[in-house]
Amino acid sequence: MRLVFWGGAIVVGVVAVLFSIGAQFADRCFHGILFISPWLPFLVMPTGLALSTWLSRRYFAGAQGSGIPQTIAAMQIDNLEQPSGLLSLRIAVGKVFLTILALCCGASVGREGPTVQVGASIMYSLRRFPHFSYRDQMQGLIVAGAAAGIAAAFNTPLAGITFAIEELSRSFAQRTNGLVITAIIFAGLAANSILGNYTYFGTVSTSLDIGTGWLAVIVCGITGGLAGGLFARLLIIASEGWRGVIGQWISENPVMFAASCGLVLACLGLLSGQHTYGTGYDEARDIIAHGDANYPGYGLYKSLATLVSYFSGIPGGIFAPSLATGAGMGALLSHLVSFAPTSTVIVLGMVAYFSGVTQAPLTAFIIVMEMTDNHSIVVPLMATALIAHGISRLICHESLYKALAERFVTRQNV
Repeated sequence: MRLVFWGGAIVVGVVAVLFSIGAQFADRCFHGILFISPWLPFLVMPTGLALSTWLSRRYFAGAQGSGIPQTIAAMQIDNLEQPSGLLSLRIAVGKVFLTILALCCGASVGREGPTVQVGASIMYSLRRFPHFSYRDQMQGLIVAGAAAGIAAAFNTPLAGITFAIEELSRSFAQRTNGLVITAIIFAGLAANSILGNYTYFGTVSTSLDIGTGWLAVIVCGITGGLAGGLFARLLIIASEGWRGVIGQWISENPVMFAASCGLVLACLGLLSGQHTYGTGYDEARDIIAHGDANYPGYGLYKSLATLVSYFSGIPGGIFAPSLATGAGMGALLSHLVSFAPTSTVIVLGMVAYFSGVTQAPLTAFIIVMEMTDNHSIVVPLMATALIAHGISRLICHESLYKALAERFVTRQNV
């Protein structure tokens, strides 16, 4: 049983690295299209999003969206032997391929959420080898695969552990924790052996003085909680289905609606100076290093682009775009709290918005801390994440992924 966990975790780590390389290649391809002409996205994005929607509905049903809600739902359905509509190697292949296709078209999506579903699908598919039968054992496979996926995708092992605890196993048996942690370690070793020991957003050396500097914590926490909670609430509303004549037209013409979303994304890209496309990794890294001088209004544009990308129904995650949105929001807030270091406020903005969206404050502050290799502002990061979580709960009363997962559970149990 342990060999299955460890071997599967290594496979998850390698697949996560290959997924990362594919996503980077896709991003370069799209920027090559922009280099040819800034108007080409008006042709490429509607066509690409329509194709992605058609393929996901025709061949890869269950691969739509982030992938995290499907993973959570897979552990809650009545019969864990039959979650084929949520976790399978077919879905894993489709998730990787269609997410890369979406990035080739410039959609504002991330690969980290999809890597969770891919990791869970790979580990779950291994249940046949030692003939796993107990529910806890199969849940352990899913949790370990998902956590290993997030750890390998961001190269943040501690975030993988907290993500497993906060999002995947809120009521899960404690005895599986050792297997989850070892799976994360093996996935991390596999990723490290290929890419080396790197930090997702580089190294940020910054601090925050006691006193007035902590006003930045309050400002970022409140703003990030409000913005993130609103974003999450809109996603939940969209998951419940569009209403009226518009909703009927969308349900009858999903491919055409995806093409329309592509046109909106192309417009947002043009208005933002071509900065809202893709994961937002390059923009976030540049904002952390140099501020928002070259990215006016980036946080708002990126948030809207991510919403539209999600509404279109294509596979793709919101982790990386949310972090990029938070960086843009933090850069904007740095002008308001100019007495605090700009880079500090930007990082606080990232953790605040991310915590507001996911309502997972532990994962938020640990993932940002590990991605920036900055341990000097751990307490401000924690405080900001907790404030944002509390504010977000006032706007969005249920956790985003929990709410989305419940929709999948209902469909599977019917």
